[in-house]
Amino acid sequence: MAIKILTDSTSYIDKDIKEELDIQTISLNIIFKNESFKECDIDNDIFYKKMEQEGIPTSSQPSIEELYHIMKDAVEKGDSILCIFLSSDLSGTYSAAHTVKNMILEKYENAKIEILDSRSTCMQLGFAAILAAKAAKEGQSLEEVKKIAEKNLKKSKFLFIPDNLEYLKKGGRIGGASALIGNLLKIIPILTVEEGKTTIYTKVRTKKKAIETMLDKLLKDANSCELVEVVIHHINCFNEAIELNKKIKEIFKLETKICDIGPVIGMHVGPGAIGIVYYTKQDII
Repeated sequence: MAIKILTDSTSYIDKDIKEELDIQTISLNIIFKNESFKECDIDNDIFYKKMEQEGIPTSSQPSIEELYHIMKDAVEKGDSILCIFLSSDLSGTYSAAHTVKNMILEKYENAKIEILDSRSTCMQLGFAAILAAKAAKEGQSLEEVKKIAEKNLKKSKFLFIPDNLEYLKKGGRIGGASALIGNLLKIIPILTVEEGKTTIYTKVRTKKKAIETMLDKLLKDANSCELVEVVIHHINCFNEAIELNKKIKEIFKLETKICDIGPVIGMHVGPGAIGIVYYTKQDII
């Protein structure tokens, strides 16, 4: 018997890490006018070229059937399950998982399934899943593993800078007025995820200043809460990510990983976006 960690494709956890820690991923879906894809099955370059040609697609949560199949397989093997999914304000995946849990319990009344709403996405979700998987491998209980994931989410932060506000405006992920005013005044917002929703952390005049402000926040939290790990997220701007990586290494003497943001989140933020996700030893206030 083991504890299986199930997360979704918007965690963007490195493939090698998922294999090492036995983290299972269920994919959200991308829907264009004439065809659809699982997020895990479409290459980023192909996706963003397709989006340029066909416009912004929509996305959908994993099917009830697929969730049921994954949970049923684990339960029949005698395993417990901890599901950690992207914010319930951004997707119906969390809600669907509860529906499936109830279906499973009707047939397997002793099944142990916990479902955690990360209230975030990308590697802020990913870090919680990784630490939960490590705790599971160490033999900790399902309750302890869930608590470790919950505590990590309070110790983490996701900051990102869009290159173009049109994607956020069209996708409705921040208020249309805010996006429009930002474009008119040439203001660059630094975005974050708070209480499960995309919000504006602050606004500055240039992307260079936005990067500096983001690093200042990272430094402040590192000094007050003890920095543990940082990941750099980007959407089709790898060279910018490399430059940001150099700056972080200079300041913190810390090895960081560069991680693409995939289609489901990328369609709302747009190409050229760059950001950081990090966590600390103490809660970030």
